[in-house]
Amino acid sequence: MTWKMPLKTSLIATLLVMTAALSPRIADASELLMFERDGCVWCARWNREIAPVYDRTDEAKLLPLRRIDMDRDKSPGVALASPVRFTPTFLIVDNNGREIGRITGYMNDESFWSLLGKYAARLTNSQPNANRS
Repeated sequence: MTWKMPLKTSLIATLLVMTAALSPRIADASELLMFERDGCVWCARWNREIAPVYDRTDEAKLLPLRRIDMDRDKSPGVALASPVRFTPTFLIVDNNGREIGRITGYMNDESFWSLLGKYAARLTNSQPNANRS
C-alpha cells in the first residue's frame, strides 16, 4: 500500500510539470477573437458565410478562431486597444497577446477575407520564425 502513494504523487507531479511546460505554448498562440452576441444579424450572416469554411483556411492555421459572447464573457483575456462596442468585431491578436488589428462589423465575405488577409500578412511579417507554408 505504501508504494501507491509515491506513485500517485509522482504522477501528479509529472502532470503538473507537463502542464506548466505546455502553458506558455498555448498562451503564445496568435488568434482571431470574434466578439458576438445573441440577436446580432451580422454575426448570423458571418456564421452562414464564413464559419463553415474558416477552419479549413490558411488564415485559421495562423489565427485560430475564439468566440467571445459579449453577453456572457466579461473578460476576453487580452488587453484591448479600445472597448468593443459593436458586433461582430474581430480582433487579431499576436502571440504576445497584443491587438494588432481590428475588423468592426461584417459586410460580406470579400471584404472580410481582404481585411483579414492584410492583418495576417502583417502578423507573419512581424514573426521571423513563423511557418509560412
